Amino acid sequence: MFKIRLIYILIFTIGLFSCSQQDNKQLPIYNPVDFKPKLVDKSVRNISKNHTVADFSLTNQNGINITNKDYENKIYVVDFFFTSCPSICPIMTNNMIKIQDEFINNDDIMLLSMSVTPEIDTVEVLKKYAIEKRVNDSKWNITTGSKKHIYELARKSYFAVVEQGDGGLQDFIHTPNFILIDTKKQIRGIYDGTDDKEISRLLKDIKVLKGQLHPRYTQ
Repeated sequence: MFKIRLIYILIFTIGLFSCSQQDNKQLPIYNPVDFKPKLVDKSVRNISKNHTVADFSLTNQNGINITNKDYENKIYVVDFFFTSCPSICPIMTNNMIKIQDEFINNDDIMLLSMSVTPEIDTVEVLKKYAIEKRVNDSKWNITTGSKKHIYELARKSYFAVVEQGDGGLQDFIHTPNFILIDTKKQIRGIYDGTDDKEISRLLKDIKVLKGQLHPRYTQ
């Protein structure tokens, strides 16, 4: 009987330890120097602390101007896509839908997609795409805007692409990366948006960030 009780105590203790380990997990804060140099624009490559993503101004699927103010005090996931992409973008969009559905009732978690072909992805095109993909307008903004502005955000704020460019007519970026941003506009994780294991890791990391803000949060 004593041995059985001892086994139960050990199992209980290990369980508590595992929960504690999860609760105490700390996500890194990424600065430009933490990325491979080829991912970072030369103008910000040597920054080693206090990096935050830049302010933005875009137009969403409903023709509404969306800015960083709409994401103030939010945890959010960013990706770069285009609606006519036949390869990785459909997979990425399906995985963004998984994130949307996982946190559908949590207003503190949002999503932001930026078109890398904004001259083609007009508001009308984005609206049709959003309806087809079951996008929740209050949680997920699929956006178009100035190509130069979007490409600069990709290269100088989110470090999502390898190729250097000027945002001109011949410039084109294509990346599978999902970028996790915290309430202080800091990068807290980078994930392959086409990989199921990476999406599972992202979902867990969002919950870690949320739990650190609100310790009682359990979703």
